[in-house]
This record gives sequence, structure tokens and C-alpha cells, in this order.
Amino acid sequence: MRNTNTKGKTMTRALAKCNKRFIAYNEVQWAYAEVLEKDDEIAEIKCNVKLLGFELGDNYSTDFVCSKKNGELLIVETVLKKHLLKPMNCRLLDGSRRYWMGRGATDFRLVVGDKNDEK
Repeated sequence: MRNTNTKGKTMTRALAKCNKRFIAYNEVQWAYAEVLEKDDEIAEIKCNVKLLGFELGDNYSTDFVCSKKNGELLIVETVLKKHLLKPMNCRLLDGSRRYWMGRGATDFRLVVGDKNDEK
């Protein structure tokens, strides 16, 4: 989950299952993109999808919104372990889960990376 107004170091690359160029904001997001790319159940990956009408503001985005081959939506949020227990991050992640479950998502995943994964 990202604040779309935040500027910082990014990494970009092409993903076969993504129509746009993939932009990663940390190593956890970068690494999990490869996991999703190799997953045979995933038909399409959308990255950094804006949460329009989000209860905590319109300037947030979800890391990955994936369409599975069976038609289900998979939502993936990535977070560094050191940020996981910060109250605002907890509110954002829970809000994201409610946002997507209200829009028909059936699979919500939280991927936690160790601080040593971040370069």
C-alpha cells in the first residue's frame, strides 16, 4: 500500500502479465512481482492501483490487483516488517482489505518483508 504523493527510489521492469510497466517502490514488492508472474493461476496483474473513494483519502494505491483464471480477484499488499505495527499502516491495510472485499475480491494477501530485504 502506497501513498501516491510519496516520491522516492523506484525500480521498473516489464511483466508479461501486466499491461503497463511495473514500478516497484521496495524490494518486497519487486520480489513478489516475480512470484505472481510465475503463478499459473494468475491471468493478469495490475500494479499500484489507485483506491478511488477510499475511506482514508484518494491518494493511496494497492500494490497488486490480480485477476485469476477462475475469475476471482486477488489483492496483495506488501509491507516491511518494521512498518507493520505502526498504527496508521494498520488502519491503511485494514481499510484496503475492506475496500477490496466490498468490491468482490475473495483473496486478500499481506506480504511482509524483513528490514534486511530493503536496500
